[in-house]
Amino acid sequence: FKEKFSIPSKKRKKGKLIWFHGASVGEILSIVPIVKKLEKKKTISQILVTSSTLSSANVISNMKFKKVTHQFYPLDINFLVNIFLNNWKPDAVGFIDSEIWPNMIESLKKRKIKIFLINARLTKNSFQKWLLIENFAKKIFSNFSFALTSNNETKNFLKRFGVKNVFSFGNLKFTQIESDVIRQNNRIKKFFKKKKIWCALSTHDKENNFCIKTHFEIKKKHKNVLTILIPRHIEKKDEIIRIVKKNNLSLHLHSKKHNINKKTDIYIVDTYGETKKFLKDSKIVFLGGSLINHGGHNPLEAVRFGCKVIHGPNVFNFTEIYKFLSNLNMTKKINNSKELKSNITNYL
Repeated sequence: FKEKFSIPSKKRKKGKLIWFHGASVGEILSIVPIVKKLEKKKTISQILVTSSTLSSANVISNMKFKKVTHQFYPLDINFLVNIFLNNWKPDAVGFIDSEIWPNMIESLKKRKIKIFLINARLTKNSFQKWLLIENFAKKIFSNFSFALTSNNETKNFLKRFGVKNVFSFGNLKFTQIESDVIRQNNRIKKFFKKKKIWCALSTHDKENNFCIKTHFEIKKKHKNVLTILIPRHIEKKDEIIRIVKKNNLSLHLHSKKHNINKKTDIYIVDTYGETKKFLKDSKIVFLGGSLINHGGHNPLEAVRFGCKVIHGPNVFNFTEIYKFLSNLNMTKKINNSKELKSNITNYL
């Protein structure tokens, strides 16, 4: 709460500081390979990473970087922005994806601090909204020294708004560095071996209900089916528990270390940073944010582990990636619970 009002919880070190800002987990994870490279540079003393969600802060703290300092992004109000910049004094600033904050960008321009867009993404919807205030858009976007876009569509949009140096390098979310050995707990592995598993990943409110009801239907054919539910917002787990119980299903919370009941239907992962462990154990994944008007979530992590990805019709945040994976028969679009049940039953 204090950090949102530009009251820092950590100190600025002497020397060069590079600052990256991304909204949440996906954006922050996309720059991990870059941050790891920059940490090796002796000329850089500190890397400031800001974000706007608790989940992204937890992910960063679990990564144990040597030079990285995390703070929550301040409210985009002039006097708070200037307090923030007076404290951190960045040498260069990279905004990730579609994070455009006018007051911050204007203040950075006045201080002659270089700003760049990384993994830049503008959807058609966003582009059309900016077009309504095109002169203002050009004033803001022209401040970027350069932009690395995640797709060609965004490259054209940014050129329209006056960004001079625009390069389409492809989506950073295609890149990944695996430095840690991923091991699942033996007790959990033993339990999973006796089950037919599918995973519901990054699900939102209505999708949690959707997946729990789908499990109920699949169970009529596969008595030993297990749904691993990894919700997007684990702070809402009480509501998920209520839905599970309402459907007369049994559940286990990953955060509880006690033995798993062999009759468990829904295994709820209510911790951060452990998704990969569960993707290793599941070859079928329903990826959320795609049945609601959210635009979907990044499917690349799941396919890296050999999972077939099932998704809803709304994946406009990752159009090119889904098209690429669909051509390789690695993803499948569904529109309703009946289609999800049918696909998972076939794969099981």
